[in-house]
Amino acid sequence: MKKLVLALTAVATFTGSALAADLSAAPSYAKAPPVVALPSWTGFYIFGGGGGGIWDANTGLTENATGGCILCVNNKQGGDGWFGSVGAGYDWQVNSSWIIGILVDGQFGSIKGSISEGILVGNEKVKESWAAGARVGYLVGPNVLSYVNAGYTGSKWDGTTLLSGFTGNPSGFHTGGFTAEGWFIGGGVENNLNIFGITAPGWFMKTEYRAAYYGNKSLNALVDGTNVPAGLSVNFNDSLVQTVSTSLVYRFNVPAVAKY
Repeated sequence: MKKLVLALTAVATFTGSALAADLSAAPSYAKAPPVVALPSWTGFYIFGGGGGGIWDANTGLTENATGGCILCVNNKQGGDGWFGSVGAGYDWQVNSSWIIGILVDGQFGSIKGSISEGILVGNEKVKESWAAGARVGYLVGPNVLSYVNAGYTGSKWDGTTLLSGFTGNPSGFHTGGFTAEGWFIGGGVENNLNIFGITAPGWFMKTEYRAAYYGNKSLNALVDGTNVPAGLSVNFNDSLVQTVSTSLVYRFNVPAVAKY
């Protein structure tokens, strides 16, 4: 009997030790990673910034009565300068990678250069422009959007005093200010400013290239002091304005996509 009790005690001791060992070796479970909130690109936004640009156009001189060219030489002219920009838009995030949106913006500044027809020369400046269009973008990262855009655009140009191309003195003629309309195409990159450890919810930055085509204009040469047409027109054809801008963007949407 004594031997049986001792045997049962030994078995119980061994079993308890084994169970304790099994419990001590039980696998531990890692803590779930924190929720990372990615910004939803759907929503309304505003932006403001600035940049630089160039314009060029083919210029010539036409006699209004006959429609014939004078010297029959078209000169490629142009200039450069700076501008400020403000605008707004709305984007839709259609899936995890693609964005579509609409936009409007305006530019103001001084992109100025020269026009020359040999006989008459002057200075011309883009003062203002506006655009309305759409864009399509692809998310190369959760916070980085690469996009292209296109649409309709208008511009306002200064008038100019026309000088003699031979002496550089006033010729007695000038052109009035004018507007031109056309279309634009461009593209850029927009990214969230949550970088370098800085938290900036809603704040983004974008850099964009744009080319605006304004077609052909015929500008009457006016007599100084009377604004009477002088019978001559300055041709302003195939005008192209190219700009590069950087803007600060604020998005009114709140981060809404949670990801583990």
